[in-house]
Amino acid sequence: MLLRNALLLDVRTGALTEGDLRCSDGKIAEIGRALTAPDDVPVIDVAGAVVMPGLIDAHVHVTAATADLSELSTWSPAYLAMRSAKIMGEMLDRGFTTVRDVAGADFGLADAQAEGLLRGPRLIFGGRALSQTGGHGDGRSRGDDGIPCGAGLSRLADGVDAVRTAARDELRKGAHHLKVMASGGVASPTDRIDSTQYSMDELRAVVAEAEAANRYVTGHAYTARAVNRALEAGLRCIEHGNLMDDESVSLFLEKQAFLVPTLVTYWALKEEGMTFGLPEASWRKVDAVLDAGLGSLEKAARAGVKLAYGTDLLGGMHRHQNHEFRIRSEVQPPIDVIRSATVVGAELVGMAGQLGTLEVGAYADLLVLNGNPLDDISVLADPTNIRTVIQSGQPTRR
Repeated sequence: MLLRNALLLDVRTGALTEGDLRCSDGKIAEIGRALTAPDDVPVIDVAGAVVMPGLIDAHVHVTAATADLSELSTWSPAYLAMRSAKIMGEMLDRGFTTVRDVAGADFGLADAQAEGLLRGPRLIFGGRALSQTGGHGDGRSRGDDGIPCGAGLSRLADGVDAVRTAARDELRKGAHHLKVMASGGVASPTDRIDSTQYSMDELRAVVAEAEAANRYVTGHAYTARAVNRALEAGLRCIEHGNLMDDESVSLFLEKQAFLVPTLVTYWALKEEGMTFGLPEASWRKVDAVLDAGLGSLEKAARAGVKLAYGTDLLGGMHRHQNHEFRIRSEVQPPIDVIRSATVVGAELVGMAGQLGTLEVGAYADLLVLNGNPLDDISVLADPTNIRTVIQSGQPTRR
């Protein structure tokens, strides 16, 4: 495929360059002016439209078809797979050509997408998250003394030996990363937002297993205490971080760790969470993290912390995935938000130079836009402004 007369966005420099872009075998083969291609290669004249790399959402749950996460474990696997396929197809239509699933997805969905059995973003998965008993991944109510089995997206493991076994098992199944629940959360019924979870020995054991397999660990954490101990234990990435402090920022820089804020999910949960299955007890927890998130993002951005784009949406709220661009633009310039959803996300998942860029040799994951997102971030915040989504050199079809 050959795109002619494009304004090509270099997300590293923020520069727009007039030119053509040719794809071959799913990769970007050539960039320049007045390019030629064989007669059988489709040519699209984009007539001066901005062309940029496909987007990367570094915090999704493609199996979270309801906000009542404990319900997922009662669904038929076949039904859950079909619901997940629908969610993934809609993500692709919104311009996300790669996503990192941080609890729930497995090799089956990833293989199905890679083999063309379902439409959706390239799926980088971590399997099921690890949670302590009574932690963010434990979906049991206080009166439920049944066998603990996690809350649909997670598995329970307590003690160093048990977390090592769980980590090795997720790696055996092909996990690209491991996730631990290092603090309380909104969607869990019995823990407090301000709790810390897992001992330092347990956290370090998971990190050791990931590093042995040349993988990394990310952690769900809100408060400064939870964020800081997770970074000290060797986690490479933190999800959320709404209540972190100045020491947290220093640790992010010292450890060269990544932060994935997910501000849109708190806005969506507050507005619509209960409509889409979030239990009332969980809905009441949202306020504890809702207002602080933007301040933490601004603090981290100002210091130069590596920020990836994430959304963490559940159930019918997935449709707000692009709204994160609009929220972040309140404290960041458009190009920095765009970088978080392209080159920074690619670095986080270990695919720098392959994703999130228009470099020759990268995957030909491209967006053709109606408008310039450098001037107006709503070009990306409203997916109707995405004229064409191209994945591995092929236009996708809604």
